[in-house]
Amino acid sequence: MVGVIETSDALQRARDAGFDLVEVAADSRPPVCRIMNYGKYKYEQSKKEKANKAKSKVSELKEVRLGRSMKIDPHDVEIRMQ
Repeated sequence: MVGVIETSDALQRARDAGFDLVEVAADSRPPVCRIMNYGKYKYEQSKKEKANKAKSKVSELKEVRLGRSMKIDPHDVEIRMQ
């Protein structure tokens, strides 16, 4: 936590450290920035996204066709619709 500094000074500090100056909260006054390795950050975010996608359950729509000539009990139709 450095506090409020000029943009040029922040960019120079990021270059000296070998990292990038990344804007974290643009809507706040003054805007909040962080010195970080942006490539590594994006890589970690994509890995988290892939892990969350793999964990999420995808709902599947199943279809059962019932012909007019078939005589099926209404209870059996309700079971198959669940």
